[in-house]
Amino acid sequence: MQSLKKLYKIGKGPSSSHTMGPQYAAEYINEQFPDAAFVKVILYGSLALTGEGHGTDKVLKDTLIKPNEIILNTTETDLPHPNTLDFIICDENKAEIKTVRAMSIGGGEIRIEGVPAIIAPEIYPQKNFEEVKEYCLMHHLRLSDYVAQYEGQEIFLFLKSIWEQMKATVREGLAVEGILPGGLEVERKAKFLYAQRHMDETPETRENRLVCAYAFAASEQNAGGGMITTAPTCGASGVLPAVLFYMQEKKGFTDFEIAKALAVAGIIGSIVKQNASISGAEAGCQAEIGTACSMAAAALAELHFMDLDQIEYAAENAMEHYLGLTCDPVCGLVQIPCIERNAVAAMRAINSLSLANFLTSTRKVKFDTVVETMYQTGKDLKHNYRETSEGGLAANYEALD
Repeated sequence: MQSLKKLYKIGKGPSSSHTMGPQYAAEYINEQFPDAAFVKVILYGSLALTGEGHGTDKVLKDTLIKPNEIILNTTETDLPHPNTLDFIICDENKAEIKTVRAMSIGGGEIRIEGVPAIIAPEIYPQKNFEEVKEYCLMHHLRLSDYVAQYEGQEIFLFLKSIWEQMKATVREGLAVEGILPGGLEVERKAKFLYAQRHMDETPETRENRLVCAYAFAASEQNAGGGMITTAPTCGASGVLPAVLFYMQEKKGFTDFEIAKALAVAGIIGSIVKQNASISGAEAGCQAEIGTACSMAAAALAELHFMDLDQIEYAAENAMEHYLGLTCDPVCGLVQIPCIERNAVAAMRAINSLSLANFLTSTRKVKFDTVVETMYQTGKDLKHNYRETSEGGLAANYEALD
């Protein structure tokens, strides 16, 4: 598995696959072809079908330093990845010189066809949770210690910086009002949720309201093109910050304790990325929100100093109940149903923590099994339900009067 620095990235929303990835690919083209006179970009698959809603065309135009043209190819289906784009390097007469094919594989990661050197080195020799768990038990390590052993103590400085951005994103989102861009007229709700205090509010209701407010805050910042942290993606970036922000506020966990929780969450996310997918275009929303929920549940279990079995059960339970979740963003925007899904997943992560506290001794399913199942399910999902906006809620949506 790669470094956690390849999972957690700070950047602008609304989509790690549709904005961050294409931006990095365009920067690669700028670096490799400084003498190009003109660049033609062809977007395929999900990038073509939802790229305008996700801002792919805009980020490419803004990033490429040469004159360019963006073409949406919505018909070609024989693709190496649903998020495929071709950069055609042209001379001053717009005659084609060379084609570079890139794939945005999720979480802001890209692959350039024929260029293996850009793939980050493997930091962790273990490939799945079972191998990680065996290693930790053999060497009497907690998962956060396991991360430090392979990445050094300095990884916690990086994770603290990630946490600072997560906190900043939540706080900024709580302070903003208005309508999100894109044409759906979706109103920001985080500030409203946060302010709804009632004298007779039960502790349970207060927890739900605050966790949802924090998830809405981060997700609305993402939808508005603000600075966020992939966890594991932009579209699912509200889940982990919401639960950690709430728990730090409620129980006073230190930033270092939060950094260790982020390390554990990062291992969970990296295992999914290694063995399945964190891309909604490849495996549906289960790959994004399901993974984010697993990461959040595992982080909470680490904060509460649960053992390896409990951490595994929390992560497994969180993802198991998102199996089959489709990715069907209305109008290609990361707003409906994406924002609310972040809030619901944050609450579900807390539920998974509670179940892990009570029921771990009765568990029957390994985390690796549910990850494999998620990927198989994602492959079985019809194309329309994998971030194309051609099926599901995106196809049936009718605006209320």
